[in-house]
Amino acid sequence: MHFFKQTRTLRLGILGLGGRGIGQMRCLLDMPDVSIAAVYDPLPERVAEALAAVAEQGQACLGCADEAQLLAQSLDAVMVFSSWTTHSRLAVLAMEAGFDVGLEVGGAASIDECWQLVRTAQRTGKQCMMLENCCYGRNEMQVLRMVREGLFGELVHCAGGYQHDLRDEIGRGDITHHYRQANFFARNGELYPTHELGPIAKMLDINRGNRMTHLVSMASQGAGLQVWLRENRPEMGEVRVNQGDIVTTLIKCANGQTITLVHDCTLPRPYSRGGRVQGTKGLWMEDNASVYLEGLTPKDDAHWDHGRWEPLENHRAAYDHPLWKQYEDFGNRGGHDGIDYLTLRGFVQAIGEGLPCAIDVYDAAAWMAVTALSEQSVAMGSMPVAVPDFTDGEWIHPAPKGLKTAFDVDGYNFDLFAEA
Repeated sequence: MHFFKQTRTLRLGILGLGGRGIGQMRCLLDMPDVSIAAVYDPLPERVAEALAAVAEQGQACLGCADEAQLLAQSLDAVMVFSSWTTHSRLAVLAMEAGFDVGLEVGGAASIDECWQLVRTAQRTGKQCMMLENCCYGRNEMQVLRMVREGLFGELVHCAGGYQHDLRDEIGRGDITHHYRQANFFARNGELYPTHELGPIAKMLDINRGNRMTHLVSMASQGAGLQVWLRENRPEMGEVRVNQGDIVTTLIKCANGQTITLVHDCTLPRPYSRGGRVQGTKGLWMEDNASVYLEGLTPKDDAHWDHGRWEPLENHRAAYDHPLWKQYEDFGNRGGHDGIDYLTLRGFVQAIGEGLPCAIDVYDAAAWMAVTALSEQSVAMGSMPVAVPDFTDGEWIHPAPKGLKTAFDVDGYNFDLFAEA
């Protein structure tokens, strides 16, 4: 199967046309088997921009007056690119209207919100794929393959973070209509967990033979954004920032592993997702783009312990994911080094061919729940909080070997790397 082969043409509706929504829509327009049939955003100027972009591609598109009008159209699926506090509600409405849903990332405001997603998908039989682009990163997919093929041994600990200086974006959110600002003023927790947690969850078989059982979170004071606002937005006066600059979350898994997540968006720093995957035979560290593999990494007699890092790139030829080999031939495109296109392509391929999505509603619920649970833990003085089992006990069953999904490439499956 070729991941980039054309499927039947899908008529898509889009809810949410902010900076992310417009960018993702343009990425979809680059696919010959996609038609953008209807769009909606509460801001008319955004709808006008979207209609102009679709018209440039020679397509006819309806600009809707509200979400109900869009959900009344004849569509194959709905893409939800709206804010963190509206995207789950819109996904539920879209599934209830009979559509499969591609859901942009973001944490949950409540655990009930996650259950609504799961129960609606179960009741309607519709798919809800979280569009977590970091699961499609080349390094993450290479490390996933190395995990599946045993190079790290039995996994013991994983870590990651959303570590991104967003003071300007957050601080000017009231001007740009960006929803992050209100969240940082009012909430305090792991607000954006899925970029780092998504790839880790795949490596640890979360919901497919393993699950997260409980977590604890601790937040620092919120000094960074407060200082930035004082220096750059004095007209706002003294605004209370509730979100801590550094929020650290520790998660325990049923099979014994631990996960550490770090949310760090309001202090000066370079971007990093801080990936770490460590097992009984070695580890990968994202920040130095390196691995240490016992028995494979050359020894270094100059070091007292004879151990040293080697570049992950040294193992690219042997363990690059087959999808990325196809992507090189096809031509990398879209945002975030091409992973936006891969993520959207995964959804289009699945819906177009009637296959299960590689990231399903149970993944979405479990990953998003970390936000609401971390808020609870921080508010209770870092008390442990139980993680719900959104699979109703089905997590104990590993994904079946040979399961065919839209991520099967040259005999490799995204979850298993099992021969089909």
